[in-house]
Amino acid sequence: MFFFIAGIQPKTVDMEDHSKMCPSCGLYQARLRRVDHYVSLFFLPVLRVRKGEPFVECLSCGSLSRESGEPWSEPSKDGARVCPECGRHLNSGYRFCPYCGKAL
Repeated sequence: MFFFIAGIQPKTVDMEDHSKMCPSCGLYQARLRRVDHYVSLFFLPVLRVRKGEPFVECLSCGSLSRESGEPWSEPSKDGARVCPECGRHLNSGYRFCPYCGKAL
């Protein structure tokens, strides 16, 4: 009898070796990253299923922004935020999207 444990899991990939300046705090602690989704077999990534959008993440202040420097998640017109991954409207108090689990 054989058992296989498989699934899809996200994997964060650093796209550059050097740090950039963070648009929020101004320190050179920001990294250009991308979250790719892989099919995993026994918890080891085997095959990339979806290539993510590049973003800048600051290791010092934790802010996220697009590659161009604009904020990653902008508030909508009614004051609620929108998840950058799935596009659903969220309350302003959330740190993670309750629908897809993406950090905000």
